[in-house]
Amino acid sequence: MPLYRDEAIVLRTHKLGEADRIVTVLSRRLGKLRVVGKGVRRTKSRFGARLEPAMHIDVQCYEGRSLDTVTQVETLDPWGDAIARDYHAWTAATAVLETCDRLTEEREPALQQYLLLSGALRSLAQRDHDAGLVLDAYLLRALAVGGYAPSFRDCAKCGAPGPHRAFHVAAGGVVCPVCRPAGSAAPHPDALALLAALLAGDWTTADASDLRYRREGSGLTAAFLQWHLERGIRSLRMVER
Repeated sequence: MPLYRDEAIVLRTHKLGEADRIVTVLSRRLGKLRVVGKGVRRTKSRFGARLEPAMHIDVQCYEGRSLDTVTQVETLDPWGDAIARDYHAWTAATAVLETCDRLTEEREPALQQYLLLSGALRSLAQRDHDAGLVLDAYLLRALAVGGYAPSFRDCAKCGAPGPHRAFHVAAGGVVCPVCRPAGSAAPHPDALALLAALLAGDWTTADASDLRYRREGSGLTAAFLQWHLERGIRSLRMVER
């Protein structure tokens, strides 16, 4: 049977039979894949620990009729192990992984999503920034790559130059007084500035932000994510905001 090899990140796993496991990975070249790890739940498995969520691996599989089977795994970066040592980092990582799983389709290349995911997990593993900021930055950028880029300055409906104060999730971000729908939120300008910095990758501004504006920004990000995915990310409930 034909073999293939690719660099990948483990998104999630679930049990199969008595000792096997179905592993969902996002690969750099092929996109999201569901593969079977034979016997990985046994204590003597050669690569069971490498097929855990948030691990960055080099994986070789052979094609099967319904599911491909893992034949070899090498660890590239043990991000999962480093992240699991910190509760805040791990809960943020689980939300990142679940969101990535929701935003990608099986067997469809998604290089930009892969690069965003690897950057977020690397940052969480190395403790480069606050875990909550890394999570929100990833969510905003992943949505933007998926075609749901929010606007935090100019009006999302008519394009009128900002800054504007009103924010409406369904409209796509901030809205001007003319376009403002009923029920729009009025977040603090510093919260909107923080979200704009996270979307743009301005970590100097983000790291210097106040905690109250981070919390407000996180609420807007979660609402925006839930609206466009049409249902919530369960892992977000575990993230301390």
